[in-house]
Order: sequence, then structure tokens, then C-alpha cells
Amino acid sequence: MEKKDIKSLDLRELTEELTAIGEKRFRATQMYDWMHVKLARSFDEMTNLPAAFREKLKEEYEYTSLSVEDVQTSSIDGTKKFLFGLKDKNVVESVWMQYKHGNSVCISSQVGCRMGCRFCASTLDGLERNLTPSEMLDQIYLITRLTGERVSNVVVMGTGEPMDNFDNILKFIELLTDENGLNISQRNVTVSTCGIVPRIRELADHRLQITLALSLHATTDEKRQKLMPIANKYHLDELMDAVDYYFEKTGRRLTFEYSLVGGVNDTEEDARELIGLAKKRNCHINLIPVNPIKERDYVQSDKERIEAFKARLEKAGVNATVRREMGRDIDGACGQLRRKHIHSEE
Repeated sequence: MEKKDIKSLDLRELTEELTAIGEKRFRATQMYDWMHVKLARSFDEMTNLPAAFREKLKEEYEYTSLSVEDVQTSSIDGTKKFLFGLKDKNVVESVWMQYKHGNSVCISSQVGCRMGCRFCASTLDGLERNLTPSEMLDQIYLITRLTGERVSNVVVMGTGEPMDNFDNILKFIELLTDENGLNISQRNVTVSTCGIVPRIRELADHRLQITLALSLHATTDEKRQKLMPIANKYHLDELMDAVDYYFEKTGRRLTFEYSLVGGVNDTEEDARELIGLAKKRNCHINLIPVNPIKERDYVQSDKERIEAFKARLEKAGVNATVRREMGRDIDGACGQLRRKHIHSEE
């Protein structure tokens, strides 16, 4: 029988679980503190629990604890890219970035991805499986332990499509922002999506205060379909209706991610169409110089084109920034480090 994943339980569920096996309620509070505040790596670290109880926990429950398979550190800006091992021998990537406003961690939500976006390395080997809430949390917990620094912002923009792992993402956010745990503000959590319309609407109905980042990348259905297969299922007008609904329900400003691909979506016409979409909405445009990957022939727009594109948006009164390129001298693009690891073992 598969053991229950104890680190994915909230405090109420953990209390019910432990009282059901005859333990006192305060043991749940102690354990929750060890798992989500002290960031214990195993039951053995929970030294104020009786030894016999710890042995019982080992027999009955799964305790998620990722292993470090590789770490790359940028000599340019100190960004660290981690490759973490899971219990089933799969690996996932996470990135730690230092900003003036605090430390930010970008985590993966799936092992691989099935969305097929043309410019992304994460999707080249397809989807292996979803990550559990505890596997998402432990990316942050282990980075916190390894760096010795508090994480203030969490971005779910690594490998995987978060809306394709919807229930686990909701539980992850609940645990991450719980006042009994790390207590990271919902406003400091960003979740990206390539545009799964029904899930965006469902997320809106939960009325969370997280930031929704839509991977837009093109302003017409025709161009978007060439870059992102999901656009064949959900057209741009449906997508815009869904993000408008998200804003209506949450009041949270939207972020549109726009990867600039040389000669594909970086023309004056593209900028004009993007202005048309953005002017109608409370949104921020995050322009991303695309990270070239050897398996695709897409190239990054040159710096002059990127700056001209941004200036065109700003002149029209659209809030836009160019994403600061972090860790460019390491395997920076989503999926690159994992893919190198996978194929080095073949």
C-alpha cells in the first residue's frame, strides 16, 4: 500500500490524521512546525517527538525530501540553478534569484510538460508526471536551507503548466501562505499559465490574491498557434474573457508574459496589436528576451528591437518592463539543465 504524503497535509488534516492513530492533538502542531517552519529533512530531525512515535511515522507515512543533484551558480549575478532529485529518480529544476526587494525562487510544477510551446526546452521530452504539493514546497524549503536566506517571493514558472496540475497547485499555495508555516503573502506568489481557459476561471472563483501571469507571446490566433499548441484549443477572445473574469473576481493586476522572438512577434504591428489588448486592461507587460535552445531555430530579438518595442508600448501608456536576464551564463532557460542531465545518462 502506498504511504500517505504527510507533508502535503494542512494543519487540520494533519491533526485529524494523528488523532485517528491515537496521538494527542498537540503532536500535529509540533510536527507541522518541524515540517513547514524549521524545514526538517526527515522525521529523525524532529527531536521533541518521542523516538517510538518517530519510528511509527516512518512506517506509516511518506516524508518528501528532495536531493541535490546539481547546482549551477552564475558568476554574473549570483543566480543559482538547482537540479533536485525526486524519490522516483526523476529530476526537477528550481532557480534562486537575488533582487533588491528580496530573494525570489522559481519552482517547477510538473516533471516535464505536455503543452508543446515551440520555444521552451521543458516540453521537448513530454510530461512525465505532476508534482505533489510537498514536492513543490520542498524546492523552496531546500533552497532556503542551502542558501541560509529567507525566500520572499515565489514564482511558479519553472518546468510544467501549473493549471495542468490544478488541485496540487491550490494545496501548495494554501500550505505556502499558511500563517503556521512559511507565511509567504499570497501577493508575493505568481502562478503562470499558457492559457487553459476553464482553469483560469476556476482559479478566479477561489478569489486568491496571487498574481496570474499569462504566457501571451503573440497577439493574433494565427501567430499564437504557431508558437503555442494550446492556442488551437482556446482562442484569444476566450482567453481575454477568462483573464478579465480573473481580474473582476480578484482585483489583481494581470501580468502578460511576452517572449520576444526575432522576426516572429517583435514587429511594429505586433506592438500595435499588443497595445490594443493591454489598453483595455489593468495589466503589466513583461517582455522576455527569448532564451535560445539548440533544438529550435528561434532567435532572440536584438537589443535595439527590444528597446524599441518597449518604448512603443510605454509611449502608448502601457506599463512594460524587460525581464532582467538572470543567470545567462548557466543553463538559464526552463528545462535546459534537466534535459542535459537526462540525456547524459542515456
